[in-house]
Formats: sequence, structure tokens, C-alpha cells
Amino acid sequence: MHEMIPGTPDKERTVLVGAQIKNTRPLLNLEDSLLELTMLADTAGLDVVGQTVQRMQQIDPNTYIGSGKVAEIKDQLVDLDARSIIFDDELSPRHQRQLEREFGESIKVLDRSALILDIFAQHARTKEGALQVELAQYEYRLPRLTRQWTHLARQAGGGAVRGGSGGVGLRGPGETQLEVDKREISRKISKLKEELEHVREHRSQYRRQRSRAGIPVIALVGYTNAGKSTLLRTITGSEVYVANQLFATLDPLTRKVDLPSGRNVLMTDTVGFIQKLPTNLIAAFRATLEEIIEADLLLHVVDASHPNVLQHIETVEDTLAELEMPPVPRILVWNKIDQVNESELPKRIGAEHYVAELPISAQNNIGIDGLLAGIEDLLNSYLRKTKLSIPYQRGDLVSQLFELATVEGQEHTEDGVILTVQLPPSLQERFKQFKIT
Repeated sequence: MHEMIPGTPDKERTVLVGAQIKNTRPLLNLEDSLLELTMLADTAGLDVVGQTVQRMQQIDPNTYIGSGKVAEIKDQLVDLDARSIIFDDELSPRHQRQLEREFGESIKVLDRSALILDIFAQHARTKEGALQVELAQYEYRLPRLTRQWTHLARQAGGGAVRGGSGGVGLRGPGETQLEVDKREISRKISKLKEELEHVREHRSQYRRQRSRAGIPVIALVGYTNAGKSTLLRTITGSEVYVANQLFATLDPLTRKVDLPSGRNVLMTDTVGFIQKLPTNLIAAFRATLEEIIEADLLLHVVDASHPNVLQHIETVEDTLAELEMPPVPRILVWNKIDQVNESELPKRIGAEHYVAELPISAQNNIGIDGLLAGIEDLLNSYLRKTKLSIPYQRGDLVSQLFELATVEGQEHTEDGVILTVQLPPSLQERFKQFKIT
């Protein structure tokens, strides 16, 4: 079966292909997954003009969907004047190679992973983001190079050649163009990993400084387009890029937030998750995603109005598990609460690590005060009442305690000031030497 969809002028026209394998249970049903794929294609600047579905007993070892369905799609592409097809699942290098042979050089064959990588490449606005996307793209392409260079894979007896990256290098005796390009990409992957390791170390140093300062870090996580960036903008009043599309923001963004008591925390918006997120993309974004792992608290923001909200929650939880997320407290934030009946929300407390559930509308500033109070209550629950004797010459520490902790009392003595404070976990080790037993 296939469906025709009205087109939009001046955009590359594409057809989506979804496959349903018997006895498999994907997170989203086929129709919802294709709807999400349509949104991804739109975000990438493509015009979806048709889609087709193949229900089968098992994956065809050659063409993934079978030769009959391939012939049907060929006719559909001609009828719709489409120049590309996008598969809703990641294709193996073998399947991609065979499908490109079947459809010919005039038709681009993409899969969901390639589409997501392309969107990430468009939306990376920092050097770090660009490095991470480039690494993921090269790692995705390396095993698939055969499909790109079949027409160039001929023996050469030496001399200069132009590699796939545009660079010029020496080809050894009996070496194919394909081997040259594979070696060049492998070299680039190593170099990118080296650069990202420097980024990772820089982030690690920054986190250590932050930890010494004792400022709690709150990470926003959630399915793409759940409203994390809107929430950060509403809370901080800062200019945060927001758009109603998947992966509108990619690079992590950290802002200072004042809690009701005046206490400061840092809130970090991270890349949104999605079902079938390419594994190599998660690996490439390790430096960024470590911001989540190092956080003191997670706010899992969900779109309460979305029909697949439970599947979205499960996707985020599965991705966090893949990142080996430590047992950091989590608050489940039901966003867009103004669009649903609050009494119909499913309960998630007790499932995984949620310590609270709070309804909000980030767009309309509903429930934000309650969310900030809930964050403060949770952070306060980890405070430890402590008496500290701080020498007068360490007035800087006294200032830090008034800024970062809750000071309940102070008493001046000959040697210094004695403070009774509610000390957060991040500061307890640092002020251990000043503790009065």
C-alpha cells in the first residue's frame, strides 16, 4: 500500500518507506513512526509527497523490502516526480548498496539515521556540536563507502588521487580508490576523536570548578520537541532559540536560575532524544551528554498533549539507561498541561527514579513557580545541618556560604565566625575541615 501526499514547490520531493516485520513490537506503531519521520524530513528541508508500507514475515536479505515492493516504489517515484526515498529504519550497508543499484544514480536512498545526522549537521551552531556531528557522520559512512565509490573502485598503479573528502593523497600500488577513501576517513575519525577528547577534558575541568563552587546543576532532558528550550527561556527570561520542529536546538545551553529563596542553580538544556536514535550519534555526543550524568537533578520534560507521551517517556528512560545514568533524582515535568485534562495523566512515580511529578505550561507560564519551589524543596531535602567555624581571614568562604547554602545563624568569637548552615552535598566535603563536632 502507498499514499500520495500533496507537494510543496522548490523542495526536494521524497517518498517514505515503512516496514512492519511480523512478531516485532516497535515502540511506536508504523503509522505514528512514519508521521514522526515526516516531521524529521520536514525539519531537514525535504518535501514528503508520498509514503508506502511493506508488511512482511522477515527482512529480505537483498533489498530489505523485497523486489516486488522495489518495483512498486520505482513507479511511485516516477508518478510523483520524487528524487529520494527515506526508510524508517537504519539500513545495513549491504541493503543500502543493493537498493542504490536497484533505484539507480538519480535516486538518493536514505534511512532514518542518515536523516537525523543531516538534521544535526544543519543545527550544530558551535564548534563542539559540529565536531560531534562530523564524527558521527564519518562513522556512519565508513562501512557504507562501497555504495558511494563503486564506479571508482578500479585498480591504480600509483600517482596522486583525490579522496572522498576533497584532499589529495598518494595511492599505493594496487590500491583501489575505495581503500584510499576508507583510510582517509579512518584518519579523520581518529583526529576528530582526539579533538573531542580535548573538549571532554575542558568540560570536565569546568564541571570540577563548578563542583568546587558548590552550585547545583539541573539538566533538562526529554523527547525532542517536548518544550525544554521553551521552559529554559520562560524560567530565565533569556534569549533561547525555540522552534516547533524536531531538534530545533542541538548544542547544550546553560543558564543561571534563581530559586525562590534567592539560591542560585545552573540549568542545562541538552539535545532532545528520539526513538531509533543512531547509536554512533549517542557515542559522538558523549562529552555533551556527560552534563546529564554529572547533574544533581534531572527534569524530564514531556509533552503531556502528545498521543504517544508514554512511548516518549520510555524512549528517554531507555536512552538514559544506555548512557549508564547514575541514580540521580528525577522530576517528571508534564508540559503543555493547558492542552489536556490533568486528571487523565498517567502516574509515573515509583517507576524508575521519579521523586515528584509537576504539571506546567512553559509556553503560558503556568506552574513555573510551583516547579521552582519543587526543585528547591528537593535540593533542600539533601541538606545537612552543620556548624562551621570559619577564621576571619577566610571571609571569602563566609561569602560563599551565604550565597550557596542556607545560613540559619552566626556567632562571632575571638578566632572567627561560627555559622549554623544547611549544607548541600556538593559543599559538605569542601567545608569538612571547618566542621565543629
